[in-house]
Amino acid sequence: MSRRYELTDEEWELLCPLLPAGSFGRPRADDRTVLNGIVWKIRAGAAWRDVPARYGSWQSLYTRFRRWALDGTFARMLAAVQADRQARADVDWLVAVDSTLVRAHQHAAGAKKGGRAGDEPADHALGRSRGGLTTKLHLACDGRGRPLAFVLTGGNRNDCTQFEQVMARIRVPGPGPGRPRTRPARVVADKGYSSRSIRAYLRRRGIKHTIPERIDQLNGRIRRGERPCGFDKAHYRRRNVVERCFNRLKHYRAIATRYDKTATSFEAVITLAATLLWLRPL
Repeated sequence: MSRRYELTDEEWELLCPLLPAGSFGRPRADDRTVLNGIVWKIRAGAAWRDVPARYGSWQSLYTRFRRWALDGTFARMLAAVQADRQARADVDWLVAVDSTLVRAHQHAAGAKKGGRAGDEPADHALGRSRGGLTTKLHLACDGRGRPLAFVLTGGNRNDCTQFEQVMARIRVPGPGPGRPRTRPARVVADKGYSSRSIRAYLRRRGIKHTIPERIDQLNGRIRRGERPCGFDKAHYRRRNVVERCFNRLKHYRAIATRYDKTATSFEAVITLAATLLWLRPL
């Protein structure tokens, strides 16, 4: 009998081959049980010690979660699910970009300064903003509100500074041996992304865009006798898919509030939730 939040047989069949093989030695906890326990934990937002006993020892769950976070297992899961949908022509390449703040719980603070070797940022993607200690999630989703790529920074970072980094992480493998798709058909974003550098970046890559100009930029064009940038209202109406994506991600309480001390762990939580959003469409 399937319990709430747990993987279905179809979902497990897709994800099972992506998990690393167990090492020799004494038998370890079943991978499916462990993954179900991790999903329950991030969905409920509970502490590791409070995960139900039916999923086994909480120490085993945490150890497996950290191992899979560090070795890229969760990233491979997301890439595989995206590739599966791309093979079915089920990816809408009108891409919406935006960011959202995540309030950090007091338990998220206190990690060793300077990060660790590898990809861990020195500030652990924590910063001070109006909301206190926060993390900002910069994200690109497809036209149906499913996450394609994201970047974590401290909550005090400006949206437009991370635009190119988010775009660079869009890599969806196709059904054949060719290169992954990295270029959307169109990018839709709000005024926070209206800058010459962003528009120039999109033009260089041959990507159409719908980004409204700020009033000061419009007035500057008028003073210089220039024409305003083209703006398609019909495409811009679809920008709300990224807001719906954030809403669905924050149904996972471990994302609505950050409890993880390291950016690596929090990124793994978001990656697993993003994978489930692809597997469980509305």
